[in-house]
Amino acid sequence: MRPALLTFAIVKLAIDNTRVGMSPYGQSLFADAVDAIQAVDLAFDAMISEVDNGKMCVFLSDVLFDQESDGKGRKVSIPFGRQDCTVFRKVMSTEDTIQEFAPALRTDAQAKALKTALQMLGDLTGFDISYFDFDGAGYVKTATEVSSDNSALMRNIRRHEQALEGAIAGICRAAMAASRSLGAELPEEGDVRVTFDDSIITDTSAEKQQNMAEVAAGLMEAWEYHAKWYGEDESAGRKHAATRGALVRTSAATSFSV
Repeated sequence: MRPALLTFAIVKLAIDNTRVGMSPYGQSLFADAVDAIQAVDLAFDAMISEVDNGKMCVFLSDVLFDQESDGKGRKVSIPFGRQDCTVFRKVMSTEDTIQEFAPALRTDAQAKALKTALQMLGDLTGFDISYFDFDGAGYVKTATEVSSDNSALMRNIRRHEQALEGAIAGICRAAMAASRSLGAELPEEGDVRVTFDDSIITDTSAEKQQNMAEVAAGLMEAWEYHAKWYGEDESAGRKHAATRGALVRTSAATSFSV
């Protein structure tokens, strides 16, 4: 009898579960970074409060405001809005009719604290210390630059991909087996392999061009190129490479005869 085929898979990250010992299940990527997230929130709130509370205030003498009757025979200043927190009225004052107060902002210190909290968050989550850094160069980086600048991120991505490969392959085998049991004419799944697309992180186009140049220079076999970029095994790669080589030779001969 064939062994029972699991129709589910445990998908977890390649990090140890520090909450439950000997557990087969994983934990969130941010589980060990809760304090860092709180630090980021605290530093951000402090910077916003610094800017909000540090707005310039203008104190105006009472004589600069229009007055109106309050219905009881008294003159009162016309209100200019309770939501205005920058202009204030000095009651019974005629000296210094206009006075400004602009406190010095500590935004540099607040921004430094926020940057430190973001760096700590990036380090604890495995994204690299500079992943959340907002002091960039101001231009869009290529995938090659991202790969070289975030070596810790690249290593963690590879670890997580290796952990996910088994679960994804198991789900694919289960889906094909379930389809066959429902009458679908599908071949045996055989060896299921997962190829992750890292084009956002790695410069796939540049790497393909480099491999094509290596094939043309004889440093890389054509079947190796097929196996790497089309997910073929060695026999299929050799077959397709030979077929393509024959087509190229035929095309060259036809062009020469013309």
